[in-house]
Amino acid sequence: MTTQLSIPTRWARFRDSYLLYSFKRTWSAQLCLAIFLCLVLAAFMAPWLAPTNPYDLSQIDILDSELPPFWIEGAVERYTLGTDAQGRDLLSIILYGTRVSLVIGFGAVILQAILGVTFGLLAGYLGGRVDAILMRLADIQLSFSTLMVAIVVGAVVKATLGSSFYSQYAVLMLILIIGLAEWPQYARTVRASVLAEKSKEYVDAARVMGLGSRRIMFRHVLPNTLSPVFVISTVQIANAIISEAALSFLGLGMPETHPSLGSLIKSGFDYIQSGSWWITLIPGAVLVVLVLVINLLGDWLRDVMNPRLYKG
Repeated sequence: MTTQLSIPTRWARFRDSYLLYSFKRTWSAQLCLAIFLCLVLAAFMAPWLAPTNPYDLSQIDILDSELPPFWIEGAVERYTLGTDAQGRDLLSIILYGTRVSLVIGFGAVILQAILGVTFGLLAGYLGGRVDAILMRLADIQLSFSTLMVAIVVGAVVKATLGSSFYSQYAVLMLILIIGLAEWPQYARTVRASVLAEKSKEYVDAARVMGLGSRRIMFRHVLPNTLSPVFVISTVQIANAIISEAALSFLGLGMPETHPSLGSLIKSGFDYIQSGSWWITLIPGAVLVVLVLVINLLGDWLRDVMNPRLYKG
């Protein structure tokens, strides 16, 4: 009588994985993930959670501008976190602004990953001139500050296409600018992993079987180089959100009519000395918490992906 070996399902493999085991033992990772998921859910459920729609001019009254949060004398009950200089409910625009920042952050990282992984894979596997050209291009870009590259590209794009066009497609423009500014981190990391993988026996076996270079690269080598990509992506999401906030603060980000967290901080910066500090500090605190939990999750994931560094 023969017995058939049961192949574990993906869920079973995940349930027994070291990643989940480590997550269950690390309370800081659980707390950070819970806070991050709460912020993401609140942001993408903004149309249902927000008291008002900050994009609807009929719901905005300029006479309600600069009202304080509920714990300060003079607050109005319907404005929990107060209002900004235009009379918009601050809680509502923070929810909508967080959604914009997250979309830009995730979109920019996806673009970075596509470009960086592709260039790193080609450079590491093909070598020769392809490797030299792509890596020298990455070195040149890395010799400049990422924010400087983003500022220069953003200024050129805005001057070329015009302010009105830039403002109309600000989300797409910021994704392209930040994505193009930070792809070398992925390329260098993936290239190093590919150089280690392509000398292994399974790659030689694939060549002997007559498989083409494209199939070997994308079906065999690439899956074995993705672990560091996931770690980089976690940190790069936080970096992309910070870059968007910096560009918005410099006037190259989202317009005030469709604000992000960065443009909210910028719009309230001029009112700090007049006493309306909450317009800047409350969105700033949300931005700090969002970036902090993403970075802490990235640090934990980096340690888990390298068990020699993980201490439990």
